[in-house]
Amino acid sequence: MTAVHRAVLEAKGPVLQFDQPTGFSARGSSIPVVTNLFGTTERVAAGLGVSLDGLDDLGSFLAALRAPTPPDGLRDALSRWPVLKAALSTRPKVVKTAPVQHACHIGPDVDLRALPIQTHWPEDAGPLITWPVVLTRPFGSEPNAAQGYNAGVYRVQVLDRNRLIMRWLPHRGGAGHHRGWARNNKKMPVAIVLGANPATLLSAALPLPETVSELTFAGALNQSRPRLVPARTVPMLVPADAEIILEGWVSPNEMAPEGPFGDHTGYYNPAEPFPVMHVTAVTYCEAPLYLSTYTGRPPDEPAIIGEVFNRLALPTIRAQIPEICDLWLPPAACSYRIAIVAIDKRYPGQARRVMMALWGMLPQFSYTKMIVAVDADINTRNWDDIAWALATRMDPGRDVITLDRTPMDYLDFASPEPGLAGKIGLDATTKIQSETKREWGTVMRSSEADLEFAQNLVNKRMPELQP
Repeated sequence: MTAVHRAVLEAKGPVLQFDQPTGFSARGSSIPVVTNLFGTTERVAAGLGVSLDGLDDLGSFLAALRAPTPPDGLRDALSRWPVLKAALSTRPKVVKTAPVQHACHIGPDVDLRALPIQTHWPEDAGPLITWPVVLTRPFGSEPNAAQGYNAGVYRVQVLDRNRLIMRWLPHRGGAGHHRGWARNNKKMPVAIVLGANPATLLSAALPLPETVSELTFAGALNQSRPRLVPARTVPMLVPADAEIILEGWVSPNEMAPEGPFGDHTGYYNPAEPFPVMHVTAVTYCEAPLYLSTYTGRPPDEPAIIGEVFNRLALPTIRAQIPEICDLWLPPAACSYRIAIVAIDKRYPGQARRVMMALWGMLPQFSYTKMIVAVDADINTRNWDDIAWALATRMDPGRDVITLDRTPMDYLDFASPEPGLAGKIGLDATTKIQSETKREWGTVMRSSEADLEFAQNLVNKRMPELQP
């Protein structure tokens, strides 16, 4: 299934449904598997409730959430009404019955082996849940306080019929909640949503402000109040309209080696200990679907989602560093390890300041180990433009900055030490004032009149060349 999925994704093909999955248990499964849901940027945008053209407005909305400003008079308040309406719609509605609890297996009836959970790569340690929305809440909070929930997409390994391993890294919200419960020597209630509404799943992956609940933010994307229902065996609320819910408790101290599994780097990561979850209930709707994906060297669905999130993050980044015109994280570079940033350059040393700001001010760039700074006339998404800027505007003896022993993803096998690595910045901008002693060259460009004449000629004589 992974090989078929990858081939279809690379061909920009449709969503896939495997009706009779086999090979993972003695009896197979009657639950179909759906993959490639987010195999194109258009489908990712649709999951967010917008078209590709609407991503910029959604990005501005996310930026406003991080730094909201009070309405300036009635006119400004009315202009903000769509945002206010979306924010109001995030209040959850708690219901007593729900489609996702059409069937319920509790206690000894729980058997995760009945679900068509894939083993994706030949050397994987076992079945791996790849699109779970893991719901947790802080120690001491009330179960009905959904605004305080954290929703995260983590890797979840199946150990046996009723045990899972939760691979959440220390900086993630689920891990932070777990530390709070563990400090009080209490097991933590957890609900895992399999087959969540696309807006819920994508909200769980969005870098939202800590004050905004991913679960309830999905209501803003859907323009409707999210419907939640009390779980059957744990004190949690769960999405009423999901496909499948796994309920259970994460031990404060029980750990198990997770992995190895194929990762987004294109390599298998080594096994490491993570907390164990004991599943107490499996509930699902009538005729459920199991949503799955693979993680590997791009292209994969997470990389395609990353392309969309790159656009969504740009207004927030510009709010911090206004001179940035555009920024691209090439998916082929694991979606975050290389950044190309175009700036409106106005003074000497500005490119270096921007690179240092990206590394120092914005946590999402902690693991970006190479930044290439270019001028606004360079298309950050065109490797030919980038190569030309590097070849004509960058001198290795003057325009390279390096740092050492900075934070890095421990999955980067090129790092000299796990979690610590160097960073490099390449200033491929035009050098001005004190940055150079030479007179800088003038870029060749056709006149606007010539360009218009040429384009009209091509449109008239060569219609087959038009996009």
